[in-house]
Amino acid sequence: MKTLKIAIQKSGRLNEKSVELLKYCGLSFDNYKSSLITSVSNFPLEILFLRDDDIPEYVQDGIADLGIVGENVIQETEVEVSYLQRLGFGRCSLKIAVPNAHNFKDVSELNGKSIATSYPVILGKFLKEKGIKADIRTISGSVEISPGLGLSDAICDLVSTGGTLKSNGLKPFTDVMSSEAMLIGRPGIEIEELVKELIQRVQSVLRAKETKYVVLNAHKDHLKSIIDLLPGVKSPSVVSLAEEGWVAVHTVIPERDFWDRISLLKQAGAQGIVVMPIEKIIL
Repeated sequence: MKTLKIAIQKSGRLNEKSVELLKYCGLSFDNYKSSLITSVSNFPLEILFLRDDDIPEYVQDGIADLGIVGENVIQETEVEVSYLQRLGFGRCSLKIAVPNAHNFKDVSELNGKSIATSYPVILGKFLKEKGIKADIRTISGSVEISPGLGLSDAICDLVSTGGTLKSNGLKPFTDVMSSEAMLIGRPGIEIEELVKELIQRVQSVLRAKETKYVVLNAHKDHLKSIIDLLPGVKSPSVVSLAEEGWVAVHTVIPERDFWDRISLLKQAGAQGIVVMPIEKIIL
């Protein structure tokens, strides 16, 4: 049987979440902190641990079949890969930021300015779309100190919380792109059966993280109004209780709707509501 290869970040902001996702998918592997490659013992898969900037090209060239990497890295390297699944972690924004003293109101005011960045390709496309001519200065690290050193008028960098910008006297000015971790593959690999199985595992884990399993008690007189609030995966399960006229309702609730839905259920007559995490949902 063929063995797949998947490349993930060796260290950095996506490493821990990537490893966690693969383990939640039921994949068993060790020594990932001290090795550049490790084998999965219960699935035909090898995991390569690489610099994030190298992952898209490894996948494009077929050295790795799959990869987990930030969308920003994919677009910056301009590779030809298949986007297989958004993974919901590693979310951040690529923003242009300016010194606090600047009072720019419109992106057109960047005309003629210098902008330091580690993402010259993405920034160049953004500026071209906006019809702005600016001097892009490519810097490999510590971009945020450039205006303070007089190297640039602004910067374009990844922003998560904005704390680094504040500590360097900068403020966000405009968004360039949003990014999150992506599962990518070499073009056409999504039709292979092993890849389909792995994607199904990933999707089942992601669905589970977005939902809660709920069990509640209700009198049959209130059942219809309660069921109307609970779509479930297909529909809620209803089980009769020992006490005459009462039932237990089992269902799932999307995480984003959780608190609002719980309040509505209580108003509709639900009692004894028990909420539990879900490990996986397979459709």
